[in-house]
Amino acid sequence: MDNQRIDHSISGDFVTETLDYDGGRRVTVYVPPDPPEALVFAGDGQLIPRWGALLERVDVPSTMIVGTHRQVDETGRLHEYSPGFDPNRFAAHERFFVGDVRRWTALRFGVALPTERTAVFGVSASGELALALGLRHPDIYGAVFCASPGAGYQPPSVLPRSLPRTYLVAGTLEPFFRENATRWATALRDAGADVVMRERIGSHGDAFWREELPLMVAWAFGR
Repeated sequence: MDNQRIDHSISGDFVTETLDYDGGRRVTVYVPPDPPEALVFAGDGQLIPRWGALLERVDVPSTMIVGTHRQVDETGRLHEYSPGFDPNRFAAHERFFVGDVRRWTALRFGVALPTERTAVFGVSASGELALALGLRHPDIYGAVFCASPGAGYQPPSVLPRSLPRTYLVAGTLEPFFRENATRWATALRDAGADVVMRERIGSHGDAFWREELPLMVAWAFGR
């Protein structure tokens, strides 16, 4: 997974705090320099909020990123992020992510935006989380941003009638993940959803993940 640091100077801030879940779970937030006009909740909070700095380089609405940290153990991460492995564990993390983290964000930062200005974002396994939560909570997340999803969570045979707008991206050098992304794009389009599917040159965890974020934000929340 891409863990390169973004070392250019930024105007926004990064805030990390520990919330009361599973013995203490950290949440890292990118706080933009201007009042947020859009809000993105993400898994893999050790990684994704740092990409908020890229948004300062482009003309997109001021966007806050709230990243819930993943488990260090990869099996535990998969069980929290994909509903098919351990439904009880997934449900507990879902309650934390959708309920506790959103309430904390509203209280800590005074930010609670309407559905059409709120997205859920993930990469690889957390891309599965983004898809699952987007389908389960279209009243909360108006858009799903998903890069290179794994195959642990696949489109159900019957999709909900209400679907969030969805932006998928995958690399040309990661055929397994590109196939998964394409499968989701096809299923969501067939169900009537507004879907974007992009292919970029790259492999799993390459820079195209973070470089796509400004394009996702512009697509969902463009001025």
